[in-house]
Amino acid sequence: MIVGPRAAWRLLRCVVHGLHGLAIVLLRFRAFDAAQRHARIRWWSTKMLRLMGIAMQVEGRVHEGGVLLVANHVSWLDINALHAVLPQARFVSKADIQSWPLVSQLADAADTLYLQRERKRDALRVVHVVAQALTAGQLVAVFPEGTTSDGRALLPFHANLLQAAIATGTPIQPIALRFSDARERISPAVEFVGATTLVESLWRVACAEQLVAHVALLPARPSAEADRRALAQALRDDIAAQLAR
Repeated sequence: MIVGPRAAWRLLRCVVHGLHGLAIVLLRFRAFDAAQRHARIRWWSTKMLRLMGIAMQVEGRVHEGGVLLVANHVSWLDINALHAVLPQARFVSKADIQSWPLVSQLADAADTLYLQRERKRDALRVVHVVAQALTAGQLVAVFPEGTTSDGRALLPFHANLLQAAIATGTPIQPIALRFSDARERISPAVEFVGATTLVESLWRVACAEQLVAHVALLPARPSAEADRRALAQALRDDIAAQLAR
């Protein structure tokens, strides 16, 4: 376990990096073309992980063309880990993020799509927007568990947003996320469940030793004319099998 002063130094450097990212977003991001934006997102995400003491281990490759990415959800670190690998991915996130200082501006810059989960009709709107993005050949990423788990067991997968892929015949690629540390195959330091606050989670991560983000891009599944609930279960099974390895 990292002692207090070293952990505090990690967090300070992360705050500075976050402010640097915000400055880029406010002052320069609009002038960048798509390739430049993606390069900046990859650089920022990769460096943030490194400053937090997190290494990356990646296997597999992204499906070519438009694809819906489906991943299990462990932590706020998930987006950083995926953007370090797939900076072009647009995430569907809960609308609450729009009220988070700093994070909201960075999420907006990455073309995040927001879903108001308490409003059932909003899911229909987001399905339509995601379908448009997939038709345009974009990568869209969702966390079908709807919330974070402890990383040891998957929650049920919600199937609503899969309809966007089914309606457009877009392949769906499952991604298995796992964080390990010096002692545990599944690190408790990364857990972001229950009453855990963002500040508490940041401190636990900063104090952890030898954290590694494992990102496994699994084979894509066809979606055309699929039953979305059966497809959601199949994707969940794919991820569960990878996490059990």
